Amino acid sequence: MYDSFNRHINYLRVSVTDRCNLRCTYCMPACGIKTLPHKDILSFEEIVEVVKYAASTGVNKVRITGGEPLVRRDITTLVSEIASIDGILELAMTTNATLLERFAPELAAAGLQRVNISLDTVDPGKYNLITRGGDIEAVFRGIESAKNAGLEPIKINCVVKENAHEADAKQVKAFCEANGLIPRFITEMNLEKGQFSVVDGGDGGHCASCNRMRLTANGDLKPCLFTDLHYNIRDMGIEKAYRSAIANKPACGSINQSNQFSNIGG
Repeated sequence: MYDSFNRHINYLRVSVTDRCNLRCTYCMPACGIKTLPHKDILSFEEIVEVVKYAASTGVNKVRITGGEPLVRRDITTLVSEIASIDGILELAMTTNATLLERFAPELAAAGLQRVNISLDTVDPGKYNLITRGGDIEAVFRGIESAKNAGLEPIKINCVVKENAHEADAKQVKAFCEANGLIPRFITEMNLEKGQFSVVDGGDGGHCASCNRMRLTANGDLKPCLFTDLHYNIRDMGIEKAYRSAIANKPACGSINQSNQFSNIGG
């Protein structure tokens, strides 16, 4: 399906939870966030129905996000169900990897093909500060488990203040080169101020060629990360919400005052 700017929409990002086991400084406050009530979170059945409809319109790429998707109970079941949908050719996940050591073999067996892993520094102390308590060794073990399970290529998402020439970013790049990983540098964004840029090493931020739709954990279909527009599948039904989101996908991002990164999945 094409939007009004003739962009082929073939990529759906699915946030399965607004919960996370870390508290990264650029993502949420130290006290955490007010999480959605359980009844407001989409069931696996609802998510699968959305993906099936999206696939029928030409979507062939799905990325599972959060929050942290690995804290969602029975996440491998959802992966298996999405992987079995006709037309889905690429199934990936973005994760902080702290739980990946345990889940990587199951995820690969269920049909997940690759992972993007968030890692902003390779310094254990700085990582602990940025994530407010995270253990970088768990991330390293998660990376190795993902490699052993064949979830490759593994891309590393590194958030930077200005650019990839910062000290931590250089160290992340060297770590990636030494371990067969692909680094991507993402300038810190601000939803409310509309601050975003093109991803260094990726295709995010290219508004003119944006092929993405986003499904939030509570069922809002969003045509753009940087917009307040949303169309809820429970309120409108899947087809109407999906078609409305595509029909109203803006030419370029502006601001988003109704979401946080923890519930939209970045």
